[in-house]
Amino acid sequence: MQDSANQGGARPTGRKLAQAASAGHVTKARKDKSPKGRGNKRPAGRGDRAVDGSAPGRRRRLNYPRAGKGPIHRWLPSWRFMLGSFLLLVVMAVAGFAVAYAMIRIPEPREFAQAQTTTVYYADGTTVMGEFAEVDRTIIDTSELPDYVGNAVVASEDRSFYSNAGIDPKGIIRAFINNMRGGALQGASTLTQQYIKNYYVDTTSSYVGKFKQAIMAIKIDREMSKAEILGSYLNTVYFGRGAYGIEAASEAFFGHPASELTVSESAMLAGILPSPSNWDPALDPDKAAERWQRGLDHMLEDGYITQEQYDSAELPETVATQTQETYGGPTGYLLQMVRAELETDAGMKPEEIDTGGYKIITTIDKKNQDAAVAAVNDLPEGASPNLRAALVSIDSSTGGILALYGGEDYLTNQVNSSTDAVAQAGSTFKPFAMVAALENGDTLANGYNGDSPMVIDGATFQNYQNASYGWSNLVKATTYSINTTYLQLNRDVGPDETNKVAVRAGYPEDTLGLDAYVQNVLGSASPHTIDIATAYATFAAQGTRHDTHIVKSVTNSAGSVAYTGSTDGDKVFSDDVMADSTYAMQQVVNAGSGTTALALGRPVAAKTGSSSDNKSAQFVGYTPQIATAVTLYQTGDDGSEESITPWGYYGEITGSTYPADIFTEYMTTALEDLPIEYFPDRTPGSYTPGGLYGTPAPVAPVETNDDNSDNTGTIEEPVEQDTQETPAPQEPEETEPADPGDQDNSGGNGNGNNSGEIDSGIGGGNGNNGGGSDDDSGGNDGSDSGNGGDQGGGQGQQGWGQQGWGQQGWGQQGWGQQGQNR
Repeated sequence: MQDSANQGGARPTGRKLAQAASAGHVTKARKDKSPKGRGNKRPAGRGDRAVDGSAPGRRRRLNYPRAGKGPIHRWLPSWRFMLGSFLLLVVMAVAGFAVAYAMIRIPEPREFAQAQTTTVYYADGTTVMGEFAEVDRTIIDTSELPDYVGNAVVASEDRSFYSNAGIDPKGIIRAFINNMRGGALQGASTLTQQYIKNYYVDTTSSYVGKFKQAIMAIKIDREMSKAEILGSYLNTVYFGRGAYGIEAASEAFFGHPASELTVSESAMLAGILPSPSNWDPALDPDKAAERWQRGLDHMLEDGYITQEQYDSAELPETVATQTQETYGGPTGYLLQMVRAELETDAGMKPEEIDTGGYKIITTIDKKNQDAAVAAVNDLPEGASPNLRAALVSIDSSTGGILALYGGEDYLTNQVNSSTDAVAQAGSTFKPFAMVAALENGDTLANGYNGDSPMVIDGATFQNYQNASYGWSNLVKATTYSINTTYLQLNRDVGPDETNKVAVRAGYPEDTLGLDAYVQNVLGSASPHTIDIATAYATFAAQGTRHDTHIVKSVTNSAGSVAYTGSTDGDKVFSDDVMADSTYAMQQVVNAGSGTTALALGRPVAAKTGSSSDNKSAQFVGYTPQIATAVTLYQTGDDGSEESITPWGYYGEITGSTYPADIFTEYMTTALEDLPIEYFPDRTPGSYTPGGLYGTPAPVAPVETNDDNSDNTGTIEEPVEQDTQETPAPQEPEETEPADPGDQDNSGGNGNGNNSGEIDSGIGGGNGNNGGGSDDDSGGNDGSDSGNGGDQGGGQGQQGWGQQGWGQQGWGQQGWGQQGQNR
């Protein structure tokens, strides 16, 4: 019917037939999608390919090699592909950078980069004693430096510093190309990147490490100003000669602070930065001069200096490299004490001390310290090489150590003779028994028989040279250090009470030999010299005990006080007890074995001491302001104690010899700028005998001649109290008579030239030197402590009168006859 209907129409053209055929084919293909039609579908032949050349049923996802192209072009990517790939890489790079920027954080500064030199000063706060440091660095405020100092580094190291964003792309590309060509490895680091490397992260030459540094450099550049970055760089970079930072470098190379650097000096330091150890002017002057000239040229070109500054610049001279041992010489002992005190009292760790950049001000007075060292060094030649000396001087009002001698050189002997070594205290221990007696009812008027030898608690003791002194009150017993009198006193007061007084005054409780035997009063305990000085400083402060210390204050790098040495004191003895005991010890200087100290021309209380067999000798004395203890001792090759070998001016070394000389020489300097101060007067009640523990002690009545008479009471034997059994007696303290020119004339029944240590004083003899040719108090000259006092004063009567003791003498009982100008 269709054919009939179209009979009158036109015949379809070939194109329309083809379209119709195509339409029929498509319709058929769509029908073939049914499951039933799949089995009737035949494989497509070559003539069945689609118009675009692809096989029916398979679509290529990547047109590569490109279809329809020639044999060469089909393998070349299209420009669209190339552009898309480039844009993709850019997007990925930006995204990767953004992720890295967000993820890479600036770490905490390295401890090494922040490490600063800790400086120790003398008490004036300006004179340097020494330094503690892992690195030589002092961080300063670089904004106070001349502009050309920092700009010299910029001109030499990173000329684009003020314009770049923390990194230098051109430099990175240049370094990359150089490295790829096999040239010397370059890092292309800007000053900001170098600062990152020095301050935050360790040095690395890897590309990953450099990438991280670059990210951090960009961040830092955004967070800090250029001035801040440059200042931090100047404080951290290594300049050579062990110096980190511009301040230490200026001191190391030119001997002055960075604030005084010239244009020429700044150019030199900046020029050698890339290789400071090799280009040091002292090692390679030609290379240093070349780098210096290069730096000046860049500074002029970049406008950092004027033509006039450029023309006037001359190659700077550097100071010689100095190698200084921190702990060398006597000062090493002081520095080690500072460290120890900061660790124990301030709670600081060693690494904190070495890197904290602290300013430590000590209590050591530079003038006094020099005087202490000089006094020891002034000992005459000829001493045993095993002889050791110790000196400790303390401010009695604060407990601060004013001077300390611990040895000749800490580097060769680390044992501090004042704080580490111990020696028997000898008679310097006796005042503790006197203080214990005064606290418990006795007065200075109480006393005992001072004859020798004497059996006490079953043991036999004697005085020096077996001298007998008769009745002796506490003043006389102290003046002449009468062993038998003090042994009886210690027996009655109780050896343990004597020890307690020593501990309250300043002895450590664990002091070697601090035993509760009756003979402990003779000084069998072996304290450190600093312990003796501390105890007598308590006496000097009239009973107020201070902690002995060497650190006055510690200030951190920010200027805040981190630690202050304690100057608080505890009242451990009453004023009256201290006034009376000090009065008794003044007589050691005025009339006993300490007359050498009269040369100081002011009131001085003191005590000499010598151990058994003269293995140690001490002199400890004080004014109201300063207490100083001096010890000499001698050790064998195996470290054991040995008797001090006599040498020089004295035939026997005791406390009244070289220790007294050292004390007097040192104190002459230590006291020269201090006003003369006087001790409190002796208490009125001290002239009347008291009763120990409430029991009156019978004494011999004597005639009281004047206010200075120290012998009152009755002539009865003192009551002996029951005491515990004691071990076999030790060798009594033996002491050497003083030099005849100093304290001659307490001597025996002969020529009377044995004034001696506190244990001497036999009879009055002829006392042929009196006050001697010097102005001493006459020492023990002619003081007849002898048998009953009937010997008089001999011929040596002038010394005491010249020293202000008046014309009436000391009375009759055991002191010579009245009115002999003692």
